[in-house]
Amino acid sequence: MSTSLKYRSLFIAVIIIIAGLYITPSVITDLPAWLTKILPSKQIRYGLDLQGGMHLVLEVQSDVAVQSALGRTAQDIKEILKEDKIPYLAVKPIENKKIFIRLARSDDQKAFESILTEKLDIINIQKLAARGNGLEGWLELTHEEITRIKKSALEQSLEVIRNRVDEFGVSEPEIIPQGENRILVQLPGVNDPDRAKGLIGKTALLEFKLVDDTGDINSALKNGPPMGDEILYKEIRKDRSGKLISREPFLIKKHTMMTGEYITNALVRISHEDNTPYVVLKFDNRGAKLFKRLTGSHVRERLAIILDNKVHSAPVINEEIGGGEASITGRFTMDEASDLAIALRAGALPAPVKILEERTVGPSLGRDSIEKGFFSILIGGICVIMFMAFYYRIAGIIADIALVLNILLIMAGLALFGATLTLPGIAGIILTIGMAVDANVIIFERIREEVRLGKTPINATDAGFSKAFLTIVDANVTTLIVALVLFEFGTGPVKGFAVTLSIGIIASMFTAIMVSRVIFDYYFRICKPKELII
Repeated sequence: MSTSLKYRSLFIAVIIIIAGLYITPSVITDLPAWLTKILPSKQIRYGLDLQGGMHLVLEVQSDVAVQSALGRTAQDIKEILKEDKIPYLAVKPIENKKIFIRLARSDDQKAFESILTEKLDIINIQKLAARGNGLEGWLELTHEEITRIKKSALEQSLEVIRNRVDEFGVSEPEIIPQGENRILVQLPGVNDPDRAKGLIGKTALLEFKLVDDTGDINSALKNGPPMGDEILYKEIRKDRSGKLISREPFLIKKHTMMTGEYITNALVRISHEDNTPYVVLKFDNRGAKLFKRLTGSHVRERLAIILDNKVHSAPVINEEIGGGEASITGRFTMDEASDLAIALRAGALPAPVKILEERTVGPSLGRDSIEKGFFSILIGGICVIMFMAFYYRIAGIIADIALVLNILLIMAGLALFGATLTLPGIAGIILTIGMAVDANVIIFERIREEVRLGKTPINATDAGFSKAFLTIVDANVTTLIVALVLFEFGTGPVKGFAVTLSIGIIASMFTAIMVSRVIFDYYFRICKPKELII
């Protein structure tokens, strides 16, 4: 046996062993514990169309994030003006992404412009003119700052949603950005879509605000809230079934005393009084100090705990609260309390998200798709194997052996790279089966030509593989380029098709060019045929 044949045989054997190791956990589920420690842990993952689950396309409302940033910037401007002792009459954001400002003295224009340049370079002065004895104008965020805010909103939303899904317990989720403000969320195996949507879409903006007990809520409901106040509602539920029966209005001071940004943990606890769940919040060191100062400064006042503009509770502050803990009560079901704790632990979304597209695939439909998909692979493979064996005889059987190995390598590749197998992916595998045989057909037709010229079987085979090599490489490389482009720019079904096609093309080149050649060499060495029937 030549040295070249030994090395090629050894290389192929190593590839087959590695492929077998990666495919085993996906084929045999009840492996012994000692064997699972040795074998790779990766398995073939099934997409939503095979496993069942949820498919969501979310749109991040980035304009809301810009508006929130504008409000914070207006507050920063107020503090800067106070520090530099520049009197102002109004600094307030408006809906068209601008800040209206009115200074008490027109002589402060240069000082004000200088301050903005030094301390707030994210602001442009759109218009600033004298009005009476004062100064009035409009400010706006720079284009670069608006772009940064929108990009940051998408990135933060992506991370928050990923954290929530991880804590929700979904295995192998797919959460990826699409474009400038969209997020694709695929949750395989989810059997409670409404709960999943509620958790993912919850903004989870937690705020602590004081209740305005000096105002008249009835008058506010009739004539509108007084300046600096707003009306928020608490949902009253009948029991732990979660049925809403009424809403209680509260007159709340608009100023936010504290937010949930200081939360380090949120846990579900059961009340000993009425056996209902509630959520315990734990703050970091800074949050604990702020909460202690807040409660100490407003003893005997009511502090409203507000989540996404809904009042959950408004207890009276009886004394200063230290220890860095607070609790949220309100007739929760256990699932509601658990989801609220998850959302608070993961953090608030920087902007609301809107569901643009929603699809749900049931597990029974998924199982049916798997059965039909693999049945189609089986039927297609058998038809190709029978044709090749009938038409090309011995050479066809060799091509069939390479084809079976090709399918094994595709499955092992899916497990190795953690790729997801989908229905379009199965179509890619079937296409690859045809392409793999096509490479062998090119080789065999070349060998036939050489046999007709009177060459010996070994020489004809050498010439056939040599002449077909460049043709096979050119055809497969161009197809691989297209598959990679589909993978890079495609989404959903297109990407699933591109994954199996890419792996299949590489595997088919390996089996058609190297594996088939090695089998031919062993056939000639062992059987020593006088003529090649092909």
